Amino acid sequence: MQPQNRLNELDKAPIGKLLFKYSLPSVVGMVVMSLYNIIDRMFIGQGVGPDAIAGLAITFPVMNISAAFGVLIGGGAGARTSIVLGQGKKRTAELILGNSLVMTLVFGTFYIGLFAIFMDEVLILFGASKTSLPYARDFMMYILPGLMFNNLTFSFCNIMRATGYPKKAMWANFIGAGMNVILAPIFIFGLKWGIKGAAIATDLSMLVSMIYVQLHFFSPKSEIHYSRGIYRLSAEILLPIIAVGAAPCIVNTAGCVINAILNNTVYKHGGDSSVAAMGVLMTFSQLAIMFVIGVCMGMQPIVGFNYGAKRFDRLKRAYWLTVAVSTFVCFLATIASVFFPRYVAMIFTTDSTLIAACEHAMPIANIVFWIAGFQIVTTNFFQSLGEAGKSIFMSLSRQVIFLLPFLLILPPIFKLDGVWYSFPVSDLLASLIGLVLLIIEMRKINRLVATSQVS
Repeated sequence: MQPQNRLNELDKAPIGKLLFKYSLPSVVGMVVMSLYNIIDRMFIGQGVGPDAIAGLAITFPVMNISAAFGVLIGGGAGARTSIVLGQGKKRTAELILGNSLVMTLVFGTFYIGLFAIFMDEVLILFGASKTSLPYARDFMMYILPGLMFNNLTFSFCNIMRATGYPKKAMWANFIGAGMNVILAPIFIFGLKWGIKGAAIATDLSMLVSMIYVQLHFFSPKSEIHYSRGIYRLSAEILLPIIAVGAAPCIVNTAGCVINAILNNTVYKHGGDSSVAAMGVLMTFSQLAIMFVIGVCMGMQPIVGFNYGAKRFDRLKRAYWLTVAVSTFVCFLATIASVFFPRYVAMIFTTDSTLIAACEHAMPIANIVFWIAGFQIVTTNFFQSLGEAGKSIFMSLSRQVIFLLPFLLILPPIFKLDGVWYSFPVSDLLASLIGLVLLIIEMRKINRLVATSQVS
């Protein structure tokens, strides 16, 4: 398909067909991306033991910080690229691409350097015990280089999708996850490298994915590509990117703080086995969330392009269809968590103590998880419209405004169960906030529709 035809379909193709075309590769890509973590946890849990799973859970906040810097640039750049292409500004889109590359390299060098220097201090801050610290350290020592590869892959997949290449973005994830499936068991079991083998396998997989993605942008045949004059940093280009990307960045940064508090609180009331159970819970929930985010990634270029082109009817249809699909996915995850937690836990471990801990925690924590789809889609909807303030507030509502206070209030009363109770309460309250903001936004869009019809 010629580049211009790729943009024309965002303006004219039926919404259902278009959302399916853009979401399917994104969903597959995000689910495959989550397999990096799931594969590591499965092989480590079966081949090393529950203490190693606890150590891996300690690294969640570090991975969240890496993802935060990635989406600050990649998420904002993808949304901004869709909008400016909808306005017919191709040169601006290429400036966004060049500025994004420079800032990704700058941010990556900064945070990887800090983690390397203060690794033990950071891991202890995030809740590592004497038992789990050696495992967490082994994993982090080898995964650090791969974090740069990760940002240069998944951040730029957002721009790839925004410019009409959803399938290529999917293949970038497929290639890496496929390599990880092959390499992880070889390094963990065959070479007996243990948890560091999982990290090395992930590094190599991310490197290959990064090369695939970056070669796309070096090709002159791409809708936008690297060229002279696009790398000089410009406040006019960067500030809108950062404003829009701030919402998902805050989500991941807040997730870092929340995970640190979770690790310390869970360890205090339940020990390493409960930390490992939380790792299983978070990994399983993340699989459903990744699916939803994948659908949102398919929605984003449709909503952004049509918002720029003032096709408000099309962006509303794309939003509601995305909400329906995402709610259904989260409902299935809720059913599995409430009625089949034992079987979910057995995917990750054979340890009876850990399985019992998961059986207790998952039904409580995920009882209203079905409503999370609406909250995630609505946050991404505001981001796609360039509504940075509302997107940031939505991002903060669940984790900072609600979950954090409940993690401080409920555990002293209900002990370990207080941690699990915090999740459903936060999901409900954050979704109510999202509903109020959505009503306000839809009224604003309806006024724009009425104005456009009059003119």
